[in-house]
Amino acid sequence: MSDLRTLTLTSGEVKIRKTVRYFETVNSDGHREVEEPIHRVIVGAVIENPYAGRYDEELVLLQEAGEALGDWLMREAIDLLPGEVKAYGKAGVVGEYGELEHIAAILHPRFGKPTRSLVEGISILPSVKKRGSAGCTVDVPVHHKTAMLVRDYFDSVSVVVPDAPMSNEILALLAVTDGPRPHPRMGGLQESEMVGEDGLR
Repeated sequence: MSDLRTLTLTSGEVKIRKTVRYFETVNSDGHREVEEPIHRVIVGAVIENPYAGRYDEELVLLQEAGEALGDWLMREAIDLLPGEVKAYGKAGVVGEYGELEHIAAILHPRFGKPTRSLVEGISILPSVKKRGSAGCTVDVPVHHKTAMLVRDYFDSVSVVVPDAPMSNEILALLAVTDGPRPHPRMGGLQESEMVGEDGLR
């Protein structure tokens, strides 16, 4: 694991107030043990929002920050997760002085490419964006990295950062798992049946 205090980007710098890491191991669910423990990791960064309280047409600094964060968050997640990354997802929360589009600028144009490339992912990362205050709950959606229609991996991981985001901040999060939901039995495309060509099957 590494420390990250500032994102030095082509268009300027973005300060990072803190980073967070959440780890859980699922041994049983529904009064029954799972065959193998399922591990879930969330890694996040709380950044100053350079556009808080003002309008900007392109939000270039946040787009660049998204690329840097995608790479760093996934590298941290890989270090923490005991098994192979099988599923992933992303989320962001913007404080009250920001816009939902500030989260979109981080999560969508450039975040995905470095994130997927580090784990040989093909499918898009599911995402959620919201405006919230410090301590709000965030449910980060996840699905299979190769084929998003593998129903066993439709899941989410929840996290709370008690002091973030503040009104002029953004909380960016990446979630990964090395297994499906506990005891999946809702049918559909199976992991063993994946083709892995278009991110769907």
